[in-house]
Amino acid sequence: MSSMTSPANDRRKGSDTAPLLTVDNLTVTFQRRGQEPFRAVDGVSFSVRPGQTVGLVGESGCGKSVTSLAIMGLLPKRGNQVTGTVDYEGTNLLTLSDDDMRDRRGKDIAMVFQDPLSSLNPVIPVGLQVTEVLERHRGIKRKDAMPMAADLLKRVGIPDPNRRIKDYPHQMSGGMRQRALIAIALACAPRLLIADEPTTALDVTIQAQILALLKELVEDTGTALIMITHDLGVVAGLCDEVNVLYGGRIVERGDRHPIFREPRHPYTNGLLGSIPRLDTVGERLTPIPGSVADNLPWDHACAFAPRCSQPVEVCTTNTPTLEESGGRALRCFNPVEVAR
Repeated sequence: MSSMTSPANDRRKGSDTAPLLTVDNLTVTFQRRGQEPFRAVDGVSFSVRPGQTVGLVGESGCGKSVTSLAIMGLLPKRGNQVTGTVDYEGTNLLTLSDDDMRDRRGKDIAMVFQDPLSSLNPVIPVGLQVTEVLERHRGIKRKDAMPMAADLLKRVGIPDPNRRIKDYPHQMSGGMRQRALIAIALACAPRLLIADEPTTALDVTIQAQILALLKELVEDTGTALIMITHDLGVVAGLCDEVNVLYGGRIVERGDRHPIFREPRHPYTNGLLGSIPRLDTVGERLTPIPGSVADNLPWDHACAFAPRCSQPVEVCTTNTPTLEESGGRALRCFNPVEVAR
């Protein structure tokens, strides 16, 4: 994409800009046969403004992807309960019918999934999968949509797009397939894009190219982006605001630079300590002990307490609340001391 100057660039991080999407007290509970219901997302709240990139960060199983699927209305209707509010420009998406939500998906809100090979239809050429979106949401006839599909593939950096629109997904590399998914998501110029671990299956070089593409998209068009990842290295170069999730709840939130410079929650600190660094070559990483299964119920304790590096007694007897202060939010009884 070529860079350009637009009003969207001026709005990019303006705190006076009204949120495009506001998620308030989102809770997702899965019913399990013969077991207690499982609360995968537990009162998550955040917002994203036009031109802003918001990160949802945490290990697998912390509730990131379930949050995105709930926003998109892609969770199955049976066997789970979704409560709270997902406000998109004054409309609660959770109250929309399936038909109304299908009209929104792809046009107003789009999503890039983690695995492009399983997300793309293996028996339909990539070009037709792009034109399908244009036909469905913009009413463009296929013969007119095909040149637009080629232009979209070119826009996301796929070489020789007029030939590639005839390729099937298996004929493309992993990086090209991911770019094709992004092209499909961008087909109707959505105002909100959700990217769920879009670089996990890619090598480091292609990963950097995809992240640069997403960053350029936000800067050029003013599209709001929700980036879901377990990789804080991805967050470091892309996100404006970071929401760290654990056990279905946000445990720390703040702008990117303060979060990386002075992490306050032991979990955030642990995630940062697990990242390989060039200045510590030869040194062992410091993993977070245990796994996400080693939790206490949020109902009467801090879920992270069994894995915490500095627990205190109250952590196992009381539930910490998310306290806002100075543009940061923290859910912790014994936060990491900030070096002065």
